Amino acid sequence: MLAKIAETLPTEPGFLFEPKWDGFRALVFRGNEQTYLQSRDLRPLNRYFPELEKALHDALPKGCVLDGEIVIATARGLDFDALQMRLHPAASRVARLAKETPASFIAFDLLAAGGKSTMELPQGERRTRLERLLGTTKPPLHLTPVTRDRAQAEEWLEKFEGAGLDGVVAKLESAAYQPGKRAMLKIKHVRSADCVVAGFRWYKERDDAVGSLLLGIYDDAGTLQHVGVTSSFTMAMREQLAQELAPLRSGVEEHPWREWAGAVVGEAQRMPGAQSRWSGGKDLSWVPLRPERVCEVKYDHLQGKRFRHAAVFLRWRPDKPAEDCRYDQLEVTTPFELAKVFGA
Repeated sequence: MLAKIAETLPTEPGFLFEPKWDGFRALVFRGNEQTYLQSRDLRPLNRYFPELEKALHDALPKGCVLDGEIVIATARGLDFDALQMRLHPAASRVARLAKETPASFIAFDLLAAGGKSTMELPQGERRTRLERLLGTTKPPLHLTPVTRDRAQAEEWLEKFEGAGLDGVVAKLESAAYQPGKRAMLKIKHVRSADCVVAGFRWYKERDDAVGSLLLGIYDDAGTLQHVGVTSSFTMAMREQLAQELAPLRSGVEEHPWREWAGAVVGEAQRMPGAQSRWSGGKDLSWVPLRPERVCEVKYDHLQGKRFRHAAVFLRWRPDKPAEDCRYDQLEVTTPFELAKVFGA
């Protein structure tokens, strides 16, 4: 069951609110002899999280299916970068990282128990049965907090981001589990930032339409850092952008990202135009532009020095000098202890 984006928490009664965890969505099938972890796109996850496979097999009763999130919890909060590093092809590295950065599973729905489906039951009843099922569990298996109190959910939305969480999810208490349907609401933080447009990628196989804009922000040392992309354009806008940006394609010999072409992506930093094991062979080549134009984009939150998800284009800012696009414009999130989230 999926979620659609909402800008605010619903005001009508009948909703359950939960923190939105920032990790890998996963289903856990506890069979008679084996426990199987499956990603949202139906891929097996057992080999990447062997420590979870064993812990969940020992903790869960036979014949249950859980919906939840795989996360890596650290003293600084959730670490999505460390989670991505777990998807490594080498078994030896997976084994080492399982010890160095062990994962946790946050359960938030019960799809089967005792070998029987519970998906037709109302959300409230499924939550009650999930609490009974996981009442005595211990880390790395956790039960997500839940509340009916909208004011408390607002507080979670404000504070839990400091522990690395991603917002709040609202679920109708009376609703059945609806696979493939966007039957939940996710409310995320909405912020805007002025960014330098320093390059673009073509749209698919075309050379007359822009696929995405590469965004940059200057750090305190005056270096233009790649912070993410925006690609939310109509086809007419993509074709118009190709024409508008054409004059900026010349005079890029001293482009601040000129050394990144063909670079190998490191574990802690992603660069435009560089291949990585996450790209799946996708063509990530890019066209540099003189870093002169500024646009305002909407984003949810930062992951390190980059936007966690693709930003949404809002408007051009011809009134804004490129050198004024600095990190100090961005909202700073107050740290929050992850242990308080688990105990909410």
